[in-house]
Amino acid sequence: MEIIIMVSTVFIGYMIMYRFYGRFLARRVFSLDAQRKTPAVEFNDGVDYVPTAREIIFGHHFTSIAGTGPIVGPAIAIIWGWVPALLWVFLGSAIMGAVHDFGSLVISLRNQGKSISEATALYINARTRVFFFILVFLALWIVIAIFGLVIAVIFDMYPSAVWPVWLQIPVAIFLGRMIYHRGKNITLWTLAALGLLYALVVFGYYFPFTMPAVAGIPPTGVWTILLLIYAYIASVLPVTTLLQPRDFINAYQLITAMALLVLGVLASVIWGGLEVVAPAVQTAPAEAPPMWPFLFITIACGAISGFHCLVCSGTTAKQLRSEPDALFVGYGSMLVEGGLATLVIIAVAAGIGLGYTTADGQHLTGAAAWNSHYASWVAAKGLGSKVGAFVDGAANMMAMTGLPRGIAVALMGLFVASFAGTTLDTATRIQRYVVSELATDLKFPALQNRYAATAVVVGSAMLLAFASGADGKGALAMWPLFGAVNQTLGALALVIVTLYMKRTKKGWLWLTGGLPALFMSVMTLWAGIDNQISFASSSLLLQSVNIFIIFVVAWIIIESLLAFFGLVKHGGQTAEY
Repeated sequence: MEIIIMVSTVFIGYMIMYRFYGRFLARRVFSLDAQRKTPAVEFNDGVDYVPTAREIIFGHHFTSIAGTGPIVGPAIAIIWGWVPALLWVFLGSAIMGAVHDFGSLVISLRNQGKSISEATALYINARTRVFFFILVFLALWIVIAIFGLVIAVIFDMYPSAVWPVWLQIPVAIFLGRMIYHRGKNITLWTLAALGLLYALVVFGYYFPFTMPAVAGIPPTGVWTILLLIYAYIASVLPVTTLLQPRDFINAYQLITAMALLVLGVLASVIWGGLEVVAPAVQTAPAEAPPMWPFLFITIACGAISGFHCLVCSGTTAKQLRSEPDALFVGYGSMLVEGGLATLVIIAVAAGIGLGYTTADGQHLTGAAAWNSHYASWVAAKGLGSKVGAFVDGAANMMAMTGLPRGIAVALMGLFVASFAGTTLDTATRIQRYVVSELATDLKFPALQNRYAATAVVVGSAMLLAFASGADGKGALAMWPLFGAVNQTLGALALVIVTLYMKRTKKGWLWLTGGLPALFMSVMTLWAGIDNQISFASSSLLLQSVNIFIIFVVAWIIIESLLAFFGLVKHGGQTAEY
């Protein structure tokens, strides 16, 4: 029963936070106004700026910010114990991550849908914007280059997911035509599309696809090339062609998956004797870095993630048709992501105890299963290990409802792969915006064209992915930096939100923005310094880039403090409030 109480407490807590804290932010801090024109309405071009119903944009926004983040982060951070992981997911998402997302979205809405990088110039100064642009480009460069490999690994682990992930694309395009060109009912046609998607899951279960090597290129390399080509096409298409309808399907898929997980928890408690087998707190697991500050770097999307501010100010702000929708989309989606991260924690802290098969074929249950999987940091930190822990634990619980375990595994494999695909093409589109904005500032019109800008984005990601060979694993050399870079973006976005609050002369400045910004700034700077020590025996590239990140964080914090206390002239003469 303790698991049911745990889940109920977290979910009720999120509803209370949305009802009171979210609405407080909407009314008292950001003063959302339905009469104010949003960028989607003002600059409607049918390609990037498209006024969209909040239910549809919620689907796009959630699936873009989620990806594999709320799965892999909690699935490894559980090694420090389920209590600190769960506390950080709840508190982080409700009072830091949701404020970060909501604030970034509002700032972009009130500044022509421009990115958070451009907002840096408005609320601090132009020179700081350059550093922010570099940091954003670096983060997105790594994400785009690595996520082709991420999805390739998922396809290798769960070949039953290949057909439904790829065939979802024509299904989504057809759904978009039915909704936008023929005026069909959104809900009914989306449910029909979801039913077809799940029929494809069954097809994939019986007819899995395994990619062979092609022309000497290993399967991971082949998948990476195909996925980057897909990302190029998807990111230049109008959002109504593929992005919105596919993500609306994924939103329903999310609801279905979370409902199945909740039912699985209930069934497992009642019939399976589900209990938590992970330790409550484990401050010094074998070979792991210290819990402080790395817990707050490892769990990103489930609590707070800098990538979210790029989505909020990249694609979402260009599609919101009414300012008040920002509460539901910006604040609400972060709480739903926290809910998903909570279910992930249950799956890896308890579900895995219902049955786990080791690499040598030994079947373990209870604490022995958890201890085998999380024997050390090295054993638990790989992508396959993280995803496998969640999928195995979730499938164990869902099987208690009567669903065949093989189908449950296929459903969870699809869930993870399709969300990772959404992150890939959304990151590509956002990086295209970054390149175009920078080209505009530098007066370089050739890269303001979306086709040329996207070619630069995909081409640079391709170079990084294949820098180490034909397997597409080149970005792994930079991956150890991503957690710190991502959370650094989150800290700096909170700094911008705090400066925005100060400029609008709203109360509650320190509580809503200042303290979260200070906390995340300290954690990310601390983690960066710790990383530099651990990188002492690593490549010169890692050391150099990490030093640059530390420098950028320190620079922006100093500039922000100077701007906050009015010691320098800010750059926001044209900013809106």
